[in-house]
Amino acid sequence: MASGEDLSGFSMFELFREEVETQAAVLSAGLLTLEQDPGSSEELERLMRAAHSLKGAARIVGLDPVVEVAHAMEDDFVAAQQGRIGLGPEHVDVLLRGLDAITGIALLQEAETPSWLAEHGPEIARLVTELHAVLVPSTAPPPAVEPPPAPAPANAPPAVPAQAPAPTAAGHTATELRDLRISAESLTRLMGLAGEAVVAAKWLEPFSLSLRELKKAQLELGDHLETLRRSLAMGPDGPPAGHALTAQAIDLVATCRRVLAHRMGELDTFALRTTNLASRLYRHVLSSRMRPFGDGCRGFPRMVRDLAREVGKQVRLEILGNETGVDRDILEKLEAPLNHILRNSVDHGIEAPAERTAAGKNPTGVISLEARHQAGMLLVTVRDDGRGIDLDRLQAKIVEKGLSQPEVVARMTKAELLEFVFLPGFSTAATVTQISGRGVGLDVVQRMVQEVGGALRVESEPGLGVTFSLELPVTRSVLRTLLVEVSGEPLAFPLEGIDHTLLVARDDIQVLEDKQYFMFDGNPVGVVGAHQVLDLPAPESNGDELSVVVVSDQHNRYGVVVDRFVGEREVVVHSLDERLGKIADISAAALMEDGSPVLIVDAADMVRSVHNLLSGGRLRRVATGAEAAAAAQRKRLLVVDDSLTVREVLRQRFENAGYAVDTSIDGMDGWNAARSAEYDLIITDIDMPRMTGIELVTLIKADPRLAAIPVIIVSYKDREEDRLKGLEAGASYYVTKSDLHDQTILEAVVDLVGRADE
Repeated sequence: MASGEDLSGFSMFELFREEVETQAAVLSAGLLTLEQDPGSSEELERLMRAAHSLKGAARIVGLDPVVEVAHAMEDDFVAAQQGRIGLGPEHVDVLLRGLDAITGIALLQEAETPSWLAEHGPEIARLVTELHAVLVPSTAPPPAVEPPPAPAPANAPPAVPAQAPAPTAAGHTATELRDLRISAESLTRLMGLAGEAVVAAKWLEPFSLSLRELKKAQLELGDHLETLRRSLAMGPDGPPAGHALTAQAIDLVATCRRVLAHRMGELDTFALRTTNLASRLYRHVLSSRMRPFGDGCRGFPRMVRDLAREVGKQVRLEILGNETGVDRDILEKLEAPLNHILRNSVDHGIEAPAERTAAGKNPTGVISLEARHQAGMLLVTVRDDGRGIDLDRLQAKIVEKGLSQPEVVARMTKAELLEFVFLPGFSTAATVTQISGRGVGLDVVQRMVQEVGGALRVESEPGLGVTFSLELPVTRSVLRTLLVEVSGEPLAFPLEGIDHTLLVARDDIQVLEDKQYFMFDGNPVGVVGAHQVLDLPAPESNGDELSVVVVSDQHNRYGVVVDRFVGEREVVVHSLDERLGKIADISAAALMEDGSPVLIVDAADMVRSVHNLLSGGRLRRVATGAEAAAAAQRKRLLVVDDSLTVREVLRQRFENAGYAVDTSIDGMDGWNAARSAEYDLIITDIDMPRMTGIELVTLIKADPRLAAIPVIIVSYKDREEDRLKGLEAGASYYVTKSDLHDQTILEAVVDLVGRADE
């Protein structure tokens, strides 16, 4: 709490809670340090003063049990300072339990504190006894006494951190003297306004450019008038008034030129000053929103220490980059994922002391947690020096769970195998414990990283350890995006969600199974229209090139065709109203320089949507080459057949005749396609999975919107009963398998709907 902050609105109990939060951080960090260096007189001094401050604060608010616990802890620290006792790990356990009891009481509501203390008085008394027992030198550890549990109210402050700046003589930390508390909601609003100020200031740039154009036009006008004056002066019969008017016009142009030049100079200065001011405002607000990475890691040393003792291991956690700035939203979201990774490292990664010694390692394992800025992103790395991931066991688990075939798993690279550890419910642990083994944890890490638009990688070396790398945006308040146009509407793709942007010639688009693709870096990339994914009107197909945004996830990569690229933009992110729920393919919104709204694409969600549409066969083809100009004029056919060969033969035959052709893989797929697009004629097989051709014809003829579409039935068995059933269902024509090899089926199409361009 800042020294100049008005404290009149805080009750004494709230001030006590603030004091506990501050001093508990000092105690927690100091006790963990003392465990590694029991004789540190400097650390013991800080611990003694922190316990003394807690005792005084508790006495002021009348919490005698807390006074007793803090006093007993203080006596222990004084005795250690005087060399009368040594504080070993078993003593640190008791002192940490005392600290947990104090922080638990501080989290209670003031009104419920007296009754809670009365109920748990005997437990607190036993804890005080244990703390006094630390003063008695003994080779046996004292019996474990858990602190009394304290309920955590819904509005309780964050968990007590494990590190904090050392207290000053006045009892406040150095950070407290500099920091000013502000609500997250107010700071978020301020952040949004500052970002909009940056965007609004850019409006002056095009205005200044337009004035420069005006100045250029006036210069040209002046030149033309000067030429006119000279021509009039040379003509012997020129009107006298013309000379005077021309001279006046030239004078006016000169005056406008002087005024315009002066005003333009002022405008340029104003634009520069405003942009600079907005940028400084934005940077300062951004820095105030940022928190040191260490703030989100304060509980990790204690957690790693306790967990290591529980499983009988020796583990040391090193935290690097404590001062690295991180957006508070990102930092809050990081807590759970990092907790999962650290727990996995302690339980799975670090070996038992005996195993490490046998392998020639130090008995104490090391886990390092590091944060740094790299290329405009936040890179968080968790690395341990444990046994690494057993790839043979990983392969066996993949096969055992039926996630892939043995021969496929055997050909997978190490990177491909390691991706499986992020699947929900996947675990290589032999047994399920309270710590891990249920396959819950790493999938949470991946979901969080994807949610904020980051990337997650894992690397492992047998016998050397595992490294998890999380690449995250530094802030989610402002995004760098690629602005595109889809069906005449602006749309913003976050740059971190884009693999590539390309201009692809229409003639380079190839077709296989009615699915389009182009080759890029030697690999096929499926092509879809953004308007189809977003259910927008089809744009006009102009030009010989397609503007393609390539997006991907871990399993699929697609090229999304947009109308055009507008350019790169920094946009201020505005969250959508929670009442809207999750909007498919959209993550948030922003405002353009002119105040108009623009939606921000959720790239990962769009990849999933494209995959689902392709799986259902509901995507229409992007026009290629000469098709672009004539697509709207041609008749459209739908071929429904479960045979790839037949579909491709019919598609090529009808396209060679000039028709636009779509295909479906069975009756159900054909029914979905018939309802989602307009067709002039449908050709369907009879025997198909999920829905037969007869059932498809029946549904089409029963639908008022589709009943008028003629249908051709194709029978490969040439059975009279099939012909009768098809015609009774409403089919307009019946052909047999032999008719596919001559012009019969094409003539039937011409008879029913005419030629392709008629």
